[in-house]
Amino acid sequence: MSILQEGLTQLGLSPLEEKMDAYIRTLQEYNAKFDLINTDEYDQIAIRHIFDSLSGAAEIAKLIEKRIACTAASSANENGLVLADIGSGAGLPGIPLAAAFPERKFVLVERMTKRVDFLRHCAEVLQLDNVTVEENQAERLEQRRFDIAVFRAFRPLEKKMTKVLLRILKDGGYLAAYKAKCEKITEEMQSLPVVPAYEVVPLTVPFLTEHTGAEEERERNLVIISKN
Repeated sequence: MSILQEGLTQLGLSPLEEKMDAYIRTLQEYNAKFDLINTDEYDQIAIRHIFDSLSGAAEIAKLIEKRIACTAASSANENGLVLADIGSGAGLPGIPLAAAFPERKFVLVERMTKRVDFLRHCAEVLQLDNVTVEENQAERLEQRRFDIAVFRAFRPLEKKMTKVLLRILKDGGYLAAYKAKCEKITEEMQSLPVVPAYEVVPLTVPFLTEHTGAEEERERNLVIISKN
């Protein structure tokens, strides 16, 4: 069994193997030209980028269900539920998550034109009809537009950016930030003038976060911030 197969199986997402294989090969093909990620090695892309992005899928699914329950209570149409990947870059975590949730609409927001072109190419190659790519930056996005916003390796959760990200969420929406050490997360949150309601959910990334016996073993967490 390949690393990709085994990792996706551990995450309960084995049906994504064909699309994630195509995505990895597309990243390898275009990485040098578009400066997308820090490795060209297939298994390392799978571990550090694909599995890392998909490690939050179970928690994202819970947030989706909460938003569906909320929109049902308010008589809104759940088909209008929209998730955003802010500062998508190479499409991480947005493209793997969009593949995992094909019934949900995803907007990949990226400010660099060459990466926007790459993201549109990826969506076409992977036949992700639920993905829209928008050339924009977080500060210029419409207010109260998204139900859930995700971001990974984007920026620290400092005052200005946290305010911007909360502003683009609908009332009752969620930010889901892929972060590393709990200690650093606490520092970032406590540095905010007003600490929002949040929780930190430990993530398990196959071959990276536990029982690997490797020096590069990493701590990964998902920080979930609620917009009341």
